[in-house]
Amino acid sequence: MADKLLNWNEVLIGATIKDPGNSKNYETGSWRVEKPIWNPDTCINCMFCWVYCPDSAIKVDEKGNMAGIDYDHCKGCGICVEQCPSKPKSLAMILEANAKNKTEEDLRKELFSK
Repeated sequence: MADKLLNWNEVLIGATIKDPGNSKNYETGSWRVEKPIWNPDTCINCMFCWVYCPDSAIKVDEKGNMAGIDYDHCKGCGICVEQCPSKPKSLAMILEANAKNKTEEDLRKELFSK
């Protein structure tokens, strides 16, 4: 016969988060396979990327406009690219392997000069 199920007040307390927002203490960007590249020339500052980024990796300046991407926390999910409404898009994904040893400016030219 199966064991009796415990009531909610009989279950032992599991893990607790003592420090809210503690993910900022950990750099998780090294998990990325692809990375987003931002083109400030076509950005309309709608901030959809900031709203939908699950990692809070979109940098914002003092005026509330996009200022870049925090690659220490960006995991490369591509949600920012999917949500970008500008035409042409202001964000594009590139494989990390193809981005190695290239500057942001070189990557922008490669992705957005077509």
